[in-house]
Order: sequence, then structure tokens, then C-alpha cells
Amino acid sequence: MRLLAVHVGRTGLLPWRGRPVPSAFVKSPVEGPVALGVEGLDGDEQGDRRHHGGPDKAVCVYPGEHYRHIEDRLGGPLGPAAFGENFTTAGLVDDEVTIGATYRIGTAVVQVSQPRRPCFKLTARHAMRPGAKRLPVDLQATGRTGFYRRVLAPGVVARGQSFHLLDAPGRGLTVAEVNRVMNVERDDLDGIRRLLAARADLPARWVETLTARLDGRYENDSARLAGG
Repeated sequence: MRLLAVHVGRTGLLPWRGRPVPSAFVKSPVEGPVALGVEGLDGDEQGDRRHHGGPDKAVCVYPGEHYRHIEDRLGGPLGPAAFGENFTTAGLVDDEVTIGATYRIGTAVVQVSQPRRPCFKLTARHAMRPGAKRLPVDLQATGRTGFYRRVLAPGVVARGQSFHLLDAPGRGLTVAEVNRVMNVERDDLDGIRRLLAARADLPARWVETLTARLDGRYENDSARLAGG
């Protein structure tokens, strides 16, 4: 389990449907050590603090194993941080990584908090490529969303370092399974109950949404979960 690359980005303007949208989706590699705090990496920003950033989304992670599949789909190499991620990793894929698992990386301790919910900025970033329009939906449907981490102990990280598993909750809910129930098969009541049994590992807003679904009150799921 390795950290292949670290990326940060400042807020700029991303073209979307004929107008510029504030976004830090376009990120650049960091070659040396970088400080990681509870709000994220030093030098990284979010253009929309309502839907991105904060302690539960301090670090956006995307498995490097997914790159080839998406590159084949979009017709060629995508370059670094193609999914707007802070960490590109090896050995940490969605159907194996569990919610609530904690790792040491460098001198920091991080915890898997929730699946990423890809938004329109992914399409905007790759707008010139065929198939980009459906990319966010396709990533959710195939379980290649990536995920977020919160920072339990600030420290310093650098590319090339290894992740060391410190703890994994016995509930064993993978990122892919949580994504499936939350974003794909939303009427899976048994799946919802399994997620609610592990509510201690999930963000409070997700617990609220799952509870509403179980009670038949989930008309506004998209608004509640917008931006992931």
C-alpha cells in the first residue's frame, strides 16, 4: 500500500456550460514533503466549501489501479490528478478498503471516512474527451469512485511512502459497498440496515439520509448528498 503521488491545487476557474465555475479540481504534483492537517494538505484549496473540504473530506484519494480502465474508456492518458485527487495510491482499492479503517502515512494518521460522490466537475475537467459526460455516473455504477479520509493526527507526508494499517473496524463495510447502497441501489433496504448498524463509521448526514430512506422519506436525496 503506497502513496504514488501527492497533489494540491489553488482555486481557479473551470469552464462549465459556457460559464466559469470556481474550483480547485485541477491540481499539481508535490515533489517533496508536505504538511497534512485536519483540514487537508498545505497549499490545497476547495472552490466550493459547502460540498467539498472539511474534516470528513480532508483528503481525496483515488486508486491508481483505476486509471487504465478510465484511460481506455476516454481514449488516452489522463495525466496526474485526473480525478482531482490529493492522493493517488497503489494497493488501496474501493472493494477492499473499509470505512473507518485507520492508517499511518509518514508522520500522520488518517481514517477512511466515506466514498467520494463524483460531481459535474469531473465532466468539466475532461469535457473534450468522448464519454466524459457520463463519467461521474459511470464511476459510481462501477464502484470506482475513490474515497475521502479524515486526519486523526496531523503530520508530514510525501510520495513514495507506505501506508501502514493500524486498525480496521470489524463491521467491514467497504467503500464500494457503501457507494452501492448510498448512490446506486438506493432501495436496498437490507443494505441500508447494514449501513445503519455501522453508523458510528459514517458521517452524520449520511446516517440522516439512510434513516429517511428506511422511513420512506427520501425524495430529496440528491439535494442532501450533492457534492458527496
